Amino acid sequence: MTPGFPCAVCGTRIRRRPPGGGRPRHLICPRCRYVIYDYPRAAAGLLVVKRDEVLLLERAHPPRAGCLDVPGGFVEAGESLEASARRELREETGLTLGRVDWLGFYWDTYFIRGFGRFPVMNFYWAGRWRRGEPRPADDAASARWVPLRSLGRLRRRFAWAHMTPLLRDLARWVARG
Repeated sequence: MTPGFPCAVCGTRIRRRPPGGGRPRHLICPRCRYVIYDYPRAAAGLLVVKRDEVLLLERAHPPRAGCLDVPGGFVEAGESLEASARRELREETGLTLGRVDWLGFYWDTYFIRGFGRFPVMNFYWAGRWRRGEPRPADDAASARWVPLRSLGRLRRRFAWAHMTPLLRDLARWVARG
């Protein structure tokens, strides 16, 4: 797929090249040969647990509109990973949390029409709900509490492949107390 954006140097449409010859996947301008390496992007999220339930969102926009997701998103420049996770939770649900625990790191990919698929490093924390009701906003069409025991049946609705191991790790975190 030809990415739908111009080269930063000469304005020619940029195309993607697969990895090869010891070089990582990259974008290259066919005219001036300007190269942008396809480095991963960082994303962060915060899983909220209420008794034996976890907060899941339905995505409002592509990619994966209508699929189930957890509060999270891309890290902004100058932002710490945990601060990014907290910001995304607040933007998407209106909720804030006190103490959170590190949950884990998960690789995945993200697809943008006109650009293609790129690698994403996902960093997650988990915390316990204290008060407030989630109000879907920003990228969330809806927000709901889902029993941890029913997650296996919902796997086909998950927005991202990394959600299966992520939610498995969350269940272990909950079981540890």
